[in-house]
Amino acid sequence: MTGNTSETAALDGAALPQQDIRRVRSNPDFWYPVAWSRELRRGKAIGVRYAGQPIVVVRPDAGAIFALDDVCPHRQIPLSKGEVCGDFVRCAYHGLKYSRRGQCFSPGMKLEKEPPRLRTWPCREKDGLIFVFMGDLEKSDSVPLPDFPRARDPHYRTRRFGKVVQCHYSFMHENLMDMNHQVLHSRLVGSMKPRFLGMERGKDFVEARYTFARTAGRQPLSEALIYGQRRKDGRDFAYRDVMTIRTQYPYQTLRIETEGIDEPVMELWIAYVPQDREEFINRVFGLLSIRRLKIPFLLDLAWPLLIAFTERVFTEDREIVELEQQAWREQDGDRNQEVFPVIMALRQLLIQNGMPSQKDVG
Repeated sequence: MTGNTSETAALDGAALPQQDIRRVRSNPDFWYPVAWSRELRRGKAIGVRYAGQPIVVVRPDAGAIFALDDVCPHRQIPLSKGEVCGDFVRCAYHGLKYSRRGQCFSPGMKLEKEPPRLRTWPCREKDGLIFVFMGDLEKSDSVPLPDFPRARDPHYRTRRFGKVVQCHYSFMHENLMDMNHQVLHSRLVGSMKPRFLGMERGKDFVEARYTFARTAGRQPLSEALIYGQRRKDGRDFAYRDVMTIRTQYPYQTLRIETEGIDEPVMELWIAYVPQDREEFINRVFGLLSIRRLKIPFLLDLAWPLLIAFTERVFTEDREIVELEQQAWREQDGDRNQEVFPVIMALRQLLIQNGMPSQKDVG
């Protein structure tokens, strides 16, 4: 196992306070996806959430999207229930209108006093995702949006996916980082023996590398499409592919590279966005890019098969992490006896870069 020689003493487990990681809140000083672009049509508004905070995202008939608190201060009605009028969103109850700057306009209504302005949130759109910055507004211009160039590369086809998962986001980070759990997917991919090549870690990232050998079962057709070839004899292809998984807080990536091929055969970018105040529910946003095969249109023809395969893997992962969350609730805390170094390092990363739990600050 390798390590980053620039690690500070704070990365050592002994230097960390004992915290229940399932109570650590996400750090809002990042751009978080809150919706897919396809969910918000021109001249419409949509209600979304980040860590219990309701937000309305508005796409005017002309101009860029904008985001406000999803509440009319008059009677606390969600503005996302209203309609978009030009560059304004109008409350469905009394017709009060709010601009992209949060200013209230009350045509035809006499008010006793000027209504309060709504909070506005930096909002941007990129590669089919709508992002909102919920932290320190002064940082929004200096914090870069995540980038996923494979989604724009014509040599790849990208699937955009994600569902709501009933668990703390840390369970999702751990699930993807820990490739020792392949037994969970053995009915789909056969028996796989992972080989841990080592990890690197720094102040804001943990990266692990693995190779795999098939010990039993046949290679699924969907997997053959990813690698671009059938691998009937697992011994000839054992440990040929390198899988690199990286949590670059707060996002996660997975990349598969095959010996002799310059570009990765698969690349995944994924974010887990807390929905409730306690952050025990998160919405997943994922972009899965697969390199096109040498035979034109073969990947397009097989795309429904690949979607079905990845959906089944995701369904198994979702079920297991929700069971972990259920155990946490029943045991009133995190009782996991973790021994894998990568997961221990990942937990340290999430604690150091996250926010103190409500219990700690209360």
